[in-house]
Parts: sequence; structure tokens; C-alpha cells
Amino acid sequence: MCDPRTSVDWPVVISDAYAAEARPPLTEHLLEEIRAELAKALSGLAGEPPASRIQRANDALDAFEIRLRSVVGPRVDRLDEQAGAVVMKHRSEADRPLRAFGGQ
Repeated sequence: MCDPRTSVDWPVVISDAYAAEARPPLTEHLLEEIRAELAKALSGLAGEPPASRIQRANDALDAFEIRLRSVVGPRVDRLDEQAGAVVMKHRSEADRPLRAFGGQ
């Protein structure tokens, strides 16, 4: 879904940025899944501030990882509306990166 105020397809932009840093790497099927989940999460947010979209996107990424229980990736930090780009941030626990395998 494109944001009506811009021509940016945020589900594609966010899923590509997420997949670039997710561990283990996502299969094409999983990339399609997260893209669909992001599209659903971000639909109907016209006129909402970027913070709402960021929260909804990060909630979708959380749900995706919880469901799979084997993938860890970054979260959305900022949406650059002008550039049509997303800035991702790594999550951490006690200043150590989260890992996909084993406990945290």
C-alpha cells in the first residue's frame, strides 16, 4: 500500500531494509510474508503522523519474529518522507545485540 501523501510503498521499503539485516537471511517466501503483514499493518493510516506508522510497522515486525521464533532483525527508527527511505535501528538487551538462535 502506498501512502496517499507520497508515492512511497512503505511495506516494500521497510521489508527490504529489514531483510537486509535480518538473521538468518529471509527466504523469498518469508520476505513476501513480512511485506504482506506490513501492508496490512500500515493500511488505513492516511493522515496519521509518522510515529503511528513506525509503531505499527515495529509491532508487525515483532509479531513476525515471535511467530517464527528463529529470525531477528532491526526495527524502524525513522521514516524519511522526502527521500522515501527508512532508517533502521538494531535492538539490544543490556547493550548486546539480540540473537536469532538460542536465548537472549
